[in-house]
Amino acid sequence: MAARPRTHKVNIPNLYCKLDRRTSKVYWQYRHPITGKFIGFGTDGDTAREAAMAANAMITEQQSKQINFLIDMTVKNATNKDAGIRVSDWVEKYLALQSERVEHGEIKKSTFRVKKICVLVLSKKLPNVRLKNVDTKSLAAIMDEYKAEGKTRTAQMLRSHWSDLFKEAQHSGEVEPGFNPAMATRMPRSKVTRARLSLLEWKEVYKAAGSLQPYFQNAMLLALITGQRRGDICNMKFSDVWDGHLHITQQKTGSRLALPLTLFLPEINMSLGDVIKRCRDQVLSKYLLHHNRGQGSATAGDRIEDKSLSRSFKEARDLAGIKFDKDSTPPSFHEQRSLAERLYSAHGVDTQTLLGHKSASMTEKYHDDRGADWITLAV
Repeated sequence: MAARPRTHKVNIPNLYCKLDRRTSKVYWQYRHPITGKFIGFGTDGDTAREAAMAANAMITEQQSKQINFLIDMTVKNATNKDAGIRVSDWVEKYLALQSERVEHGEIKKSTFRVKKICVLVLSKKLPNVRLKNVDTKSLAAIMDEYKAEGKTRTAQMLRSHWSDLFKEAQHSGEVEPGFNPAMATRMPRSKVTRARLSLLEWKEVYKAAGSLQPYFQNAMLLALITGQRRGDICNMKFSDVWDGHLHITQQKTGSRLALPLTLFLPEINMSLGDVIKRCRDQVLSKYLLHHNRGQGSATAGDRIEDKSLSRSFKEARDLAGIKFDKDSTPPSFHEQRSLAERLYSAHGVDTQTLLGHKSASMTEKYHDDRGADWITLAV
């Protein structure tokens, strides 16, 4: 005699279901693997399966920590090579230290979020390994997984933040001075695919931007004539102008710049003072870039959000109909910063100071046009 058909196949440990013949409903239950008690998970099968898998993972992790604790107690008073803090435990302490740095204003919340993502990868891959037993080969293998998926930039960030993780461990005495297996790994090399923006292309995008929001052409002019980042441009206020200079405190580096209003860019035949005058209109606002009318939750005069500049630039770039190499990524709003550096450098301006870079090597990266412009032979 054939077995009755199973319409609710359960292949997740500790999860059970039963049919109530009176109501013809299927009820799901989870049996705790330690206490043996059943917990009702309702009638939704998908929800029950997800909850059961999460519960199994939590219990496994808890049991693993308990076993590690017992092992640690065993070797606590012995000179054993296995003694020392585990990766997962140190990651928790490291994140607590970084959280304190955020509170004290030493690092930004966005930086903390990136650090957290990177170190949690290590905690997930090598949770029970002693921190001082982590070797370069293991870290390189994890990074290779990301590089194989084409995520070279992610592999670079992992290496950077893992290195900081081990530096903090040295400062805390968890590992020997100088122990940093992340630093011994080879730095992943990624090919830059974003295309540079030429002056001719900029002018075409600027012309197309005339059909967009009134503030956006002003945003492009400010980006080109000041060479500043998107967020710093959005933060510029009329009150930042005094003693013949526009004063800027860069969000990313904290650099404090004073750009003269006489700063002139021949390619657009405008000075910084001219652009600032252009930003004044009939709308009362403290920001150079502001909404000219109510839009969504924003009212006239409110600050323009950083992301709005990126979206508008993409829209204007598409309207301009500029074609870029199929193997490259079209330039973004930020590429105006590189274009500004190249234009001002040709006029003998100190672009390292203009961009607020602490090193000349960083300015050199912006100076590389990646083949966007023609090289002219001077005769």
